[in-house]
Amino acid sequence: MTQTIAPPAPTTAPAPRTGLRGALSRTPGRLRVAGVVAVLAAGAVGVIGLNAGLAQSEALADADADTTQLVGIQDVRNDLVVADATATNAFLVGGLEPPEQRARYDEAVTAAATGLARLAGSNAADAELLGEATAGLTAYTGLVEQARANNRQGFPVGAAYLDQASAVLRSDVLPPLDDLVQANSDRVDRSFDSVASVPWLLALGILALAALVVVQVWLARRTHRRLNAGLFWSTVLALAATIGGALVLGSAARSAGEARSGPYDATVSVSQAYSLANDAKSQESFTLIKRGSGATYEEQFVAKTTEAGDLLARPTVEPGLLPLLDEWVAAHGQIRALDDGGDWDGAVALAISDEPGAPNDVFETFSTAASSSLEASAAQTHDALSGSGGSSVLAGWLMLVAGVLAAVLSWRGISTRVEEYR
Repeated sequence: MTQTIAPPAPTTAPAPRTGLRGALSRTPGRLRVAGVVAVLAAGAVGVIGLNAGLAQSEALADADADTTQLVGIQDVRNDLVVADATATNAFLVGGLEPPEQRARYDEAVTAAATGLARLAGSNAADAELLGEATAGLTAYTGLVEQARANNRQGFPVGAAYLDQASAVLRSDVLPPLDDLVQANSDRVDRSFDSVASVPWLLALGILALAALVVVQVWLARRTHRRLNAGLFWSTVLALAATIGGALVLGSAARSAGEARSGPYDATVSVSQAYSLANDAKSQESFTLIKRGSGATYEEQFVAKTTEAGDLLARPTVEPGLLPLLDEWVAAHGQIRALDDGGDWDGAVALAISDEPGAPNDVFETFSTAASSSLEASAAQTHDALSGSGGSSVLAGWLMLVAGVLAAVLSWRGISTRVEEYR
């Protein structure tokens, strides 16, 4: 019996892969994926650069605006203590105060009231505390007018009204302003910190550049060609944009840092010293108004002038201001020597004198120099901050353009290799 052997079953070829997985199993599909990676990496350089430039410009604008607000609040505070110092010094004259001192007081109070209204409209976050200061200012000026009315008639109660007015100024007006100074100072510091930290965002661009290099290395191994022109110039353009952006943003950050440690520091220091000196000027008058019981006011005078001297000794402050303050403190010593020696009338006469070399004249010299220094340093701070924001924005947009061009070059470079497989 013959055995029949069945022929072997035909071998079935595996079905070709379809879909995304199938595309990725072939070189053209992988090339397209590499192209997408390269395009995204190049585009990321542009997007990161634009965001960094806009962020730094915004931080610089915030620093400028908050610095302006801070200086404005300190100016109002200075106007108030100038008004108080003028009112207390004029009170020593007795009767009708000198017209020039009355005009100076009115000018300082008007400037303070105008400044409070302007500042309340420029930053809503400060409006509540500025409103408190405005209400306190109304109460203060009312008490000063009562003190003047009684002083003109020779009533001793005038001194009590003046003392109460000064107390209202220091309890209801100056504390809200001091809180605002601190709040705005904190905002300025945060803005400066943001300006300095922005250039580090460009470090993310290094990751994008690394992705472009990885794609080129993979492509060279896959196609056995060392260089792909599109990817090469894409990488060069992205690298140049990153370096250029880092230089521009870094330069803006350095300028802001120099402004922070230079004219901004000088502005804050001189403003605080000027306020302290005017406050001390009020204490000087009260030591005489209290006639024999002004030791506490003299202690305040010493404390405030010492603190002011420490501020003016800072290296960023114009060096000529501290000697002027010291000269006034020495002139104040002449008043104290007369009063402590029993010559109260002589001490008052010297305290209200406007003769050259008298304490008031010396203080006016210091006050004028401090005001000029404040204006100059505030202007320098504004110029430094406002001038850098434009370059940051320009650098950001140029980086975006460079990123887009790099993305186009990357895709063209990959597309050339894909075409070879058709």
